[in-house]
Amino acid sequence: MTPADYDYLRKLLKDRSGLVLSADKQYLVESRLLPVAHRAGIDTLSELVQKLRGTKNEPLVTDVAEAMTTNESFFFRDKLPFDHFRDTIMPALLAARPSQRRIRIWCAAASTGQEPYSLAMCLKEMGERIAGRLIDIVATEFSTQVLEKAKSGIFSQFEVQRGLPIQLLIKYFDQIGETWQINPDVRAMVQFRPFNLLHEFTHLGTFDLVFCRNVLIYFDQETKVGIFNRLSKMLEPDGVLALGAAESVVGITSVFKPYPERRGLYRPNLAPVTRVGASTLMPQTLRAVASAR
Repeated sequence: MTPADYDYLRKLLKDRSGLVLSADKQYLVESRLLPVAHRAGIDTLSELVQKLRGTKNEPLVTDVAEAMTTNESFFFRDKLPFDHFRDTIMPALLAARPSQRRIRIWCAAASTGQEPYSLAMCLKEMGERIAGRLIDIVATEFSTQVLEKAKSGIFSQFEVQRGLPIQLLIKYFDQIGETWQINPDVRAMVQFRPFNLLHEFTHLGTFDLVFCRNVLIYFDQETKVGIFNRLSKMLEPDGVLALGAAESVVGITSVFKPYPERRGLYRPNLAPVTRVGASTLMPQTLRAVASAR
């Protein structure tokens, strides 16, 4: 693969998925895309690039973009966000919405499903505290192939041993040979949809809580700013954004502010101005002020 071929693939991947590859990641591209090329009957990556350049081969472009996405996930990843969900976020939302039955949650990078299923199990464990509430969990993922695995709810022995407490495995999973499948009633709590975070969000509606964890680290600053701006318009004024352990809004945007004393959680700013370096973008429209709690 020539430097020009690699530059073409870097631009294609950034445009399609937001993924930013540094100049020293050619080995990663080769290891992930050679299998894609061989499945398409193509011998080399240079020939693959020629194929991508020469025709409007959308299925091949999709295969290339999906092959480069990272789908590392496990149940109750980092633990703390799920403790916050159980002990802080849900009690606050229930108290702030005594007469509102529906609460909406979005997992914006659901990968193979462990994160939304972890939230669903947390809700199951809340029992009577959420009785009579309609709680939607919308889980979206860029890769349709990964999304199909998530929908199936089937996990290997290795996958259920990563972060999943044994009591929840016994309670909410059925063993099928050497794999485990999450119970139908838990699977039914999650709506899986294909979605690209580079696209417009408005058709998804508004949410009380957004988990957008461990995906923004792959994007450049300009892309992050755009995603944060769109997320801010989708959250209720007293809603919560949960980011990954290595992610933050600090130094990137002011449309969100840290949630007091809760690491990794953020609230919408009511009169934000977004900043990129020294430049200032247009202020967001002032949102309705949430009721004081």
